[in-house]
Amino acid sequence: MNRVHARVRLGATLLAMAAIVAFPLTDSAFYVELLAKVLILAIFAMSLNVLVGFTGLVSFGHAAYFGIGAYAAVLLAPKYDPANLWLVLPGSVIAAGIAAFVIGLFVLRTRGVYFIMVTLAFAQMVYYIFHDGAFSGGSDGSYLNFKPSAAVGAFVPFDLTVPRHLCWFVAAMTILTYVALARLVRSPFGRILAGIRSNEQRMRALGFATFRYKLAAFTVAGAIGGLAGFLYAVLFGFVTPELFAWHQSGNVLLTVILGGVGSLAGSVAGAFAFVAMEEVFSGWTRHWQLVMGGVIVVVVLFLPGGLAGVPARIRRGFGAERG
Repeated sequence: MNRVHARVRLGATLLAMAAIVAFPLTDSAFYVELLAKVLILAIFAMSLNVLVGFTGLVSFGHAAYFGIGAYAAVLLAPKYDPANLWLVLPGSVIAAGIAAFVIGLFVLRTRGVYFIMVTLAFAQMVYYIFHDGAFSGGSDGSYLNFKPSAAVGAFVPFDLTVPRHLCWFVAAMTILTYVALARLVRSPFGRILAGIRSNEQRMRALGFATFRYKLAAFTVAGAIGGLAGFLYAVLFGFVTPELFAWHQSGNVLLTVILGGVGSLAGSVAGAFAFVAMEEVFSGWTRHWQLVMGGVIVVVVLFLPGGLAGVPARIRRGFGAERG
């Protein structure tokens, strides 16, 4: 049965990837951009799940690294020419990763609710740095005048100014992030993180330097959050200090909870569900956040495993009926 379930999951994953790749072939620019937005949120949610789901660290300031990645895309780009994608992309990721490393040195010395509040405090500090700084455009934000060029010499593999190509690039980054994190979770490093999540004191007693492992996880999560921010800046062409706001961290945390804590596939499913509900509920009422909050409460009460736990509940239901 385990082999059957594994094959079903693999088939469903491949089918979902094929659908994502094929969707940009449609002629609707709005829905192509909406899909890219969903996939960026999925990357952002997977990065936070590294902390919440696999390390047991609930961060309420993860938007700081998303915003740093987005602003780095703008600040590293020339003003009157397209930036080189293969330079500015790693630059944005590294900038977010360095920020996460430095902040992690401080926040990881706290635990529980204190950790949550300190991560929020650092995110607010970063918010005001970019909000009041002349280098960032202040409260008005900054524009990315040209989308980065993917040219390698005279060869141009794709053109990010074409919505379809941009969506495919975002999809490729989503798949690469998913595969990389899936391998990370199954590696010895990932097993150590799982042990820290379950019982950090026991792991420390076994001789593991838990602070270093948590700092590494915090840095990886921040770097991937920076990747999501970079893609956001490229997609929409502008950045504002609101990217650092606490509600951005809240939204991605809700996405993780909705999809399933500790599930990468759940992060992707949660991103699709979150954006779909945002689009539908905002069309119903201007107070759509209240409706969204109610849905999240229902999910927490009746689907504690999030959307990722639905297949297991269905299998248990079928098993009970056969029994």
